[in-house]
Amino acid sequence: MAATSTKPSFAPWPSSTKFRHPYSSNLTLPLSTYSLREPKRRGPSLCISSSFSSKSAAPETPSSATSAASARTQFPMTEEAFISRYTPDEPRKGCDVLVEALEREGATTVFAYPGGASMEIHQALTRSNIIRNVLPRHEQGGVFAAEGYARATGRVGVCVATSGPGATNLISGLADALLDSVPLVAITGQVTRCVTKHNYLVLDVEDIPRIVKEAFFLAQSGRPGPVLIDIPKDIQQRSVVPDWNQKIKLPGYLSRLPKSSNAGQLDQIVRLISESKKPVLYVGGGCLNSSEELRKFVELTGIPVASTLMGLGSYPSSDDLSLQMLGMHGTVYANYAVDKADLLLAFGVRFDDRVTGKLEAFASRSKIVHIDIDSAEIGKNKQPDLSVCADLKSALTGMNRILEEEAAKLKLDFSPWRKELKEQKMKYPLSYKTFGDAIPPQYAIQVLDTFTNGNAIISTGVGQHQMWAAQFYKYKRPRQWLTSGGIGAMGFGLPAAIGAAIARPDAVVVDIDGDGSFIMNVQELATVRVENLPVKVMLLNNQHLGMVVQWEDRFYKANRGDSYLGNPSKPSDIFPNMLKFAEACDIPAARVTKKADLRAAIRKMLDTPGPYLLDIIVPHQEHVLPMIPSGGAFDDVITDDYGRSTC
Repeated sequence: MAATSTKPSFAPWPSSTKFRHPYSSNLTLPLSTYSLREPKRRGPSLCISSSFSSKSAAPETPSSATSAASARTQFPMTEEAFISRYTPDEPRKGCDVLVEALEREGATTVFAYPGGASMEIHQALTRSNIIRNVLPRHEQGGVFAAEGYARATGRVGVCVATSGPGATNLISGLADALLDSVPLVAITGQVTRCVTKHNYLVLDVEDIPRIVKEAFFLAQSGRPGPVLIDIPKDIQQRSVVPDWNQKIKLPGYLSRLPKSSNAGQLDQIVRLISESKKPVLYVGGGCLNSSEELRKFVELTGIPVASTLMGLGSYPSSDDLSLQMLGMHGTVYANYAVDKADLLLAFGVRFDDRVTGKLEAFASRSKIVHIDIDSAEIGKNKQPDLSVCADLKSALTGMNRILEEEAAKLKLDFSPWRKELKEQKMKYPLSYKTFGDAIPPQYAIQVLDTFTNGNAIISTGVGQHQMWAAQFYKYKRPRQWLTSGGIGAMGFGLPAAIGAAIARPDAVVVDIDGDGSFIMNVQELATVRVENLPVKVMLLNNQHLGMVVQWEDRFYKANRGDSYLGNPSKPSDIFPNMLKFAEACDIPAARVTKKADLRAAIRKMLDTPGPYLLDIIVPHQEHVLPMIPSGGAFDDVITDDYGRSTC
């Protein structure tokens, strides 16, 4: 039956609006509605096990002060603009100093779960008229939600947990943010950790203003990443008159931030482009903040673009020059391009093993140019012929200027190469098999893409559904695609969608999830309901750990080793009943089992106001293809369904 509801409109992303501070009737600041602070690009890794607050910290150098002052201009609430609810000389608890420090950094949302060691912080949050706390139902849900908020906006996400298991529940999220370069500040009530870009143990209540200022700066500058602030309960309770004029003390870090691109190196890159016949762009998460410059570069050169999992959206997937994703489950034509190229332009990438496979066979015919803001990534896995450690936005801007000035002399023409790749696209398109009237999971994603016109923010868990969402949804811009890449954390999808829905209330947010990943943080449906968030969950339910099944089929003769998630005593039942979870949280839900009913079901999901869960039953026998086996090369690519089980 055809859906009769009115199709929702998907407005373009907003450009700017006015922000009015709640404590000032005459303070108006021009802000983007989805980017209060634009983070700087990725920078050198800072691996410090812990950093104790100390009165004897190294003095700030003049150059450091200049850099810090420059960086502070990106924050919306300046020291002059902020109006405190306390008088300047009024003592207050450390927990209140912490909350005001967050307010001064522009934080308006935190994801905090209380406990004995963090209760003072929660009491202070109740006294804030600026910061809204979104209560997750598990600390992992909180840190993933903070990540979703940061990934969808580019701003710093903030989460809070108590001590002990409350803090250790943050580890997966911190590691995920570290590997995927997500700006995050985590606050705990007495425990430290090493899966961070930097972390602090506060021993003096007077240091809180400086430490919070530094934490936000570190999280956003250079290569973004998570920063942990550990505040013991006695420090939270201690009274102090805060000094908000403390300078940040990061001379070593500031001195290691990359400088502007070297003009000579950029000229060399342009020369290599002019000499090549088969160049290809290999772009990653480091391009998300330089998407406009990347599009201009492609327009000027005509070079095809292959994206990593983390780079999806930095260049429009549906553009003629897009080769979509490369790597283990990338398109045949993207991997073909890298294999046959004579010049590989690696921008904002880390040559991850899921992209390269067999390192010595990856781009073996190419000269390699690697541009990245993190010097630790250059030459770590693959030695480039030319490397530039710089802010990619600055480097692209410089190259675009050279290309425009020398366009007549360069006369770049890669049309034979593009024709060759177009033939590969025609020969090896992304495709899938059908199972009678059963629903192909890829088809469900295609329908969603059609109905949302490629404009939704998509989050995922980890597994087959994640790869299909990467392959079959056509992302148009950065920060539409929220997924756990480096660490591959199952349970990421729903909390990340929560963070995105809060950060981008104007956007359609859909969690494309698998039953295995979804159930790991299913408790966050309660958060969705309580916050009344319009999060749509499109559950591709195959009753199995699908990627495990695929590997069992391919490499273990289909021997099932605990990959079935249903009830063995009732194999014909859908177990667990996801609709009951939704019902328990007062969230509308439906199940669809036949392909003929799918379009109407997805239409209803999108048209229903507020949250919605759509349980789509899909066959577990389907595989994610193409596939280059782990450690393999392009010649090992699997494109057919041979090896897929029938049981």
